[in-house]
Amino acid sequence: MAAELADEWVEVGATDDLGVATMRCYRRAIRSFCHFVDAHLSAAADASLAHTVPDLLPVILDWTRQLPAHWPPGSTEPAHQAGRLRKLVRRRGAHPDRDVTAHLGGWLTGSTGLRRGATREVDEFSRADKKALVRAAWADIGALERRLQRGRDLLEHAVDPELGGWLEPANLLWAIDHGMPTRDLLTHLPSPADWPAELTELLPPGTALNYRGRTLLRILTGMLYPRNRDLHGFRILLIAATGHTSEEVTGLAEDQVEFTPQGVLLTFTKNRARSIRRRFYTSSSAADTEDGTVTVTHLATGRLDAADILRRLLAATAKLRARSGLTSAPLFLRSAIWVYDLTISRFNGDMNGADLNIWLEQMKLRVSGPADIRRLRKSGKVEKALAYRGRVSDIADDHSVEVFHGNYAHGTTVKVIAGHVITGAQQRWLDEALTGPTVLTADAEQALEDSAGAAAAGLTPRQVAQLRDGAMDMGVSACRDPFDSPFGKAGDLCPVAPLRCLECRHALVLPSNLPQLLLLADHLDRLRNRLTPQHFHALWGQSHANLAAVLADRAPAEIELARKQIATGQADLHLPLSAHVEFDR
Repeated sequence: MAAELADEWVEVGATDDLGVATMRCYRRAIRSFCHFVDAHLSAAADASLAHTVPDLLPVILDWTRQLPAHWPPGSTEPAHQAGRLRKLVRRRGAHPDRDVTAHLGGWLTGSTGLRRGATREVDEFSRADKKALVRAAWADIGALERRLQRGRDLLEHAVDPELGGWLEPANLLWAIDHGMPTRDLLTHLPSPADWPAELTELLPPGTALNYRGRTLLRILTGMLYPRNRDLHGFRILLIAATGHTSEEVTGLAEDQVEFTPQGVLLTFTKNRARSIRRRFYTSSSAADTEDGTVTVTHLATGRLDAADILRRLLAATAKLRARSGLTSAPLFLRSAIWVYDLTISRFNGDMNGADLNIWLEQMKLRVSGPADIRRLRKSGKVEKALAYRGRVSDIADDHSVEVFHGNYAHGTTVKVIAGHVITGAQQRWLDEALTGPTVLTADAEQALEDSAGAAAAGLTPRQVAQLRDGAMDMGVSACRDPFDSPFGKAGDLCPVAPLRCLECRHALVLPSNLPQLLLLADHLDRLRNRLTPQHFHALWGQSHANLAAVLADRAPAEIELARKQIATGQADLHLPLSAHVEFDR
């Protein structure tokens, strides 16, 4: 059974292009299940996925049920392990030449019976930490390029060590660069104790004799090819420049990068979401010339230009990609000395001894919170949330809104969104309810007879006719539509007229309303003498301010004529009883 699962595991790794961490998770699931089978079946049992005896279905179900006990509450690992084992068995059953007993079919198509669990979401890096990360990444890339340049300078003066000697570092670089196995190179060197100064000077001080051979190989290959830790800087800068995940950035291959005079077109593959996206990034180093062409200049300073970062990455890994023999080699390739042999493989961000934590230590950089590369992408999401004022449809531009809510709607991002939602709701209420009335002069009222003037005031010909006939008079002003009040339900007659007409956007103050406005002003002045300032402001403050602004625009002659109309009884004001009785409690 272990061999059957191992065969599927090997083929999954070869065909599905999964990362090292994911393949380790598959191996962990296989080992866990095999240990469980050994503990619950007799040693004489010949367990196999193709045999009905012993019956593995009860063992599989028991193993699944006990998984949550080995992990913290809410962990995603139990469901993942059960799902990985089932994927391997299902894959084996789909092969025409591999047998899987038929009564496992229900388990293969049904639910595992385990909750998916929830991961603990991480917050973004602070702006200071992000700037420090970007600054350190540029410094590290500069150090890598100087190291590789030193190797190229030595190669210019190197010859075949068979002709020029095996004790010259430049000749040893020539041998490695021309494909000589690194293990064979050491056979041409004398004992480490007899090495000349040219070789010992390359080694760190105090290197033990038994480690000198392997250390020399690491130093020599490091002058030609980048190591795993050298690629952290490129990953940081590309995530910051593109806003995409570490998986998408480090998964880029040669055929997924297309340079243009204006920038670079990238094809991102996200295995977890089973999605492929194409994004174009304009180069900040592209400058228009007088003849209309575009000149691309190399940036010596650190700017988040995706095209420039990728050019520098391609230059750094050019020899590795050529030596790998792949037709479309990954951009993030690393070299390593395994025992005494040179190996070329993909970048591993979680590699023991060369992960992000180690990189931060070597760069003498400390960040608040965990050193998790996902936080850098979330920093970009927060910046996007600020730029787009919390609009989720714009922030979640590279995945669904549901995924955004589940993975990014927390911490600073949700605070930004909540703040804009609250502010927007408040502003909408203010715009709807507290916008003052429209004040029409005599000339403006006369212009309403013309269709163009009515349209400018937002009135239809029918509304103009009702305004002229007095059908829209609400006491202190006219109204565009008393059945569409912002203070009541749509379709119901306005419940607050005429007391709140001077706070309503539907109100139209006509010159003929001046006597009623003066009477309302007198009424409010009496109330100011009876009520406390706080009470008066809460009840009438906005209306009093709007009324004062309307009366200030009237000429003294108009006000005098309106006062005469009031004195002769030609104008009066009808207010509800609530306008005359005020309650402090």
